[in-house]
Amino acid sequence: MASPRIYQKNERRHIEVAQTGDDDLGPFKLLPGTWTNAEVAPGVQDGRGWNMIALPFGGARPPFRVLLNQYNESLMFTLVDKGVPNRGVRLDPDVNSTDQRIVTLDYQQSIHQVAAADFPESGEAGGAGLAIHHEPGLFLHMLSHETNGIDIGRLATIPHGDSALGLGTSAVVDGLAPIPETVTALAVGVGTDIENSPYLAPYKHFRDNVFTGTVDPVQVPGFPGFNPLDATRLLRLGNDQLNVTRTTVLDFDTTLEEAGIVNIPFIVREANAASMRSTFWIQEIAQDDGSTLLRMQYLQVVMLDFFIPRPDGMPGPIRWPHVSINTMVKVAEPDPEVGKYMTTNRA
Repeated sequence: MASPRIYQKNERRHIEVAQTGDDDLGPFKLLPGTWTNAEVAPGVQDGRGWNMIALPFGGARPPFRVLLNQYNESLMFTLVDKGVPNRGVRLDPDVNSTDQRIVTLDYQQSIHQVAAADFPESGEAGGAGLAIHHEPGLFLHMLSHETNGIDIGRLATIPHGDSALGLGTSAVVDGLAPIPETVTALAVGVGTDIENSPYLAPYKHFRDNVFTGTVDPVQVPGFPGFNPLDATRLLRLGNDQLNVTRTTVLDFDTTLEEAGIVNIPFIVREANAASMRSTFWIQEIAQDDGSTLLRMQYLQVVMLDFFIPRPDGMPGPIRWPHVSINTMVKVAEPDPEVGKYMTTNRA
């Protein structure tokens, strides 16, 4: 990866419509534009987003339900804020300055349900077209004064009443970056005897009755569905027989250094969002005609804390993974008209 440009002290901060390939964006330079689930036919989207969440379910035994969604997503990166100054007193000899400069790339995420199922059945899973997530946020690229190799951050605001800061590192690797194979959505603190524990019956249900959403296994032989006990399998299968020439890896974690999540009181009291880790793989895929397709995969795990005491006797509440995966392609560059009233007037 090219070294970030060093901003001069007298250089103006400015906001502009982001451009793909802009070296000022550093590890984010392939992101500007709109990413979505590829259309398999006009107006029909692929539905390659999948997630799983455990939710408190009053009156049920066990007192929670597991909800699985298939979804379509739009993720738009539009504006870049360059030369954002953070004032400091300690000198960074690499840039000969006490101040830190940051480049930020804003995003808007919108997710709509394609299909859903829950167990025990609540009657609240909803149908196709239901809005299930909206998130405005910022990706941050720290140009100097990094600590412990941390060079990127993600600020996310969630309408439920959560605000998250994840910190992390970026890397560019040749070829296909590996997708982790040991990701499970099984709750932490309830044991692992899924065969015999009544408490784990919802997980066993979806292991034995695999959620396939709108995909017909008869028409797509061998489709494994979304299994919460092997949550990244569909990501890994989606990489078969692709000529990925290079991958940019963006890894964010709210448990690093001063990162974290802040929630409104109800969330803290009832089902606290305690941590979030997300990894984005930006893949450059060589096509037969010599062009390059930009594709994004991601894995996100949010840990929700609810129910005390834990059945395993350890301190604290049970920790419930909320797992999301998706595979998207870039379909458009940023629209200058969208950002023209928010960019810096440099005339």
